[in-house]
Amino acid sequence: MPAPFREILSAQYGSRLCITNAAFDRCLHIYPHDEWVKLEEKVRALPKMLEEVRFFMRRVIASAQECSFDKQGRLLIPAAQREDAGIKGDVVIVGQIEKIEVWDRVEWNNVIDPTKIDRKAAEERLAAYGL
Repeated sequence: MPAPFREILSAQYGSRLCITNAAFDRCLHIYPHDEWVKLEEKVRALPKMLEEVRFFMRRVIASAQECSFDKQGRLLIPAAQREDAGIKGDVVIVGQIEKIEVWDRVEWNNVIDPTKIDRKAAEERLAAYGL
């Protein structure tokens, strides 16, 4: 984990983290413990009879594991989660406001390729949100 991420996480949240599969992307999410608790509270309030809620619970909540940095600032990613995210070689670590994403570099390069989306439609939708 890059030192700037470790420093921010430690200063703002402490050392407890939760690593989980992403619901729809081929990556992993790392949540500071406080942010993970907020997500759990949101999920707890959802109707469990909905298929998408059950999917989210099975895919994300069930895969969650508590973790922390070792003395050298490393974070051990369980083999099953690395396999699920397709992490085979170099990784990309991306801050996403309340969580961190961990991607295989090849997959990351694919998802950020602007030729793979309808740029005009995306620009219009984001502009509607003030972005």
